[in-house]
Amino acid sequence: MDTSILIVFIVGYLAITLEHSININKAATALATGVLCWTLYIINQPDKHLVSHQLMEHLGEISGILFFLLGAMTIVELVDLHDGFQIITERIKTQNAKKMMIVLCIITFFLSAILDNLTTTIVIVSLLRKLVSDKEQRLFFVGMTVIAANAGGAWSPLGDVTTTMLWIGGQVTATNIITQLILPSIVCLLVPLAIVSLRLTGNVQSAEKKEHGSNTTPLERNLVFGLGLGILVFVPVFKTVTHLPPFMAMLLGLAVLWIVTEMIHSEKDEEDKNFLSVVYALRKTDTPSILFFLGILLSIAVLQATGQLSQLAQWLSETIANDSVIVLCIGLLSAIVDNVPLVAAAQGMYTFEQYPTDHFFWEFLAYATGTGGSALIIGSAAGVAAMGMEKVDFFWYLKKITWLALIGYFAGAAVYIFQYNLTH
Repeated sequence: MDTSILIVFIVGYLAITLEHSININKAATALATGVLCWTLYIINQPDKHLVSHQLMEHLGEISGILFFLLGAMTIVELVDLHDGFQIITERIKTQNAKKMMIVLCIITFFLSAILDNLTTTIVIVSLLRKLVSDKEQRLFFVGMTVIAANAGGAWSPLGDVTTTMLWIGGQVTATNIITQLILPSIVCLLVPLAIVSLRLTGNVQSAEKKEHGSNTTPLERNLVFGLGLGILVFVPVFKTVTHLPPFMAMLLGLAVLWIVTEMIHSEKDEEDKNFLSVVYALRKTDTPSILFFLGILLSIAVLQATGQLSQLAQWLSETIANDSVIVLCIGLLSAIVDNVPLVAAAQGMYTFEQYPTDHFFWEFLAYATGTGGSALIIGSAAGVAAMGMEKVDFFWYLKKITWLALIGYFAGAAVYIFQYNLTH
């Protein structure tokens, strides 16, 4: 059974990477892969109730991510419809490609630590559509955005879901993870950014202004932008205070923004109001990307449910005696398999007696699983979101961005190991 599930997963994974060659949308392949893997599991499992229970448990976690993604994308789209991003784009005066790359990567890095890498990627990619019109040039910016968002999320308890998991699980403390990982994370971004800066020349081609921008007043634009940004910042605060999942805060924020926009446009005629409504924003939201996310997460979930991820972690532990090498391998593996179940498997495998709170293993694991996913476009939530929004080709990313991500990953890892040995 395990072999057949693994074969279907690998075939589906390859079909996703060859999307443009086989002319089949990756969302369709991902959905088929997820459903077929679960079908094979339940057919070969005598306890059907157990499989159904496991599926519903995983679906609860997956739906939280999907609703979060849907809410964030709708809020960002609504801000865009009101020309809210014009407030930022007007302040980015430079047309120099090198300067713009540096500015956007630094903004992404720190914004990712405050919000999270997924939300930040959605915001920055939306900004890039306003700043860079040339598709090939914009894709390069998007690729660096993924690296910057993942690096920025790794050192913050709220920036990446795996760091948050380790923080909530008690494996790391907030203050310690920030102080220990901020320097390695900065290096993880700065090294590829320095390489790119040396290679970038010329200016960017600015995108043209959109068609319906004249329907909003400066007051409406500022209000929706401020409220939208406030909602995104509010998400981690709401989670910390209420202990409810982040998607609840995102849906609450969407509801508030929906009510506010309905009120401020109530006097306008239907034609003008239509293009500024949440309903219109929902129509423009990239639904295939959300379905692609669903299929990928279902596929990963069955590998976790059948224990294959735990077996892999156990094999790594028994085969490789060195903690640093094990964590580096897990980090690179997170570029292929979702980092959430990998970290969950590690949390279940290793006890506090083996590795107490703020141990080298947990800190390094937070860095590796947070940044290692940048090696492939489908290796992180930020990458998947960018792939869906900008239709980034898997092999284009592999050729243009992967080597930069790997250089940054290993450079940051080396800095962390050196720093740890120096301070301990």
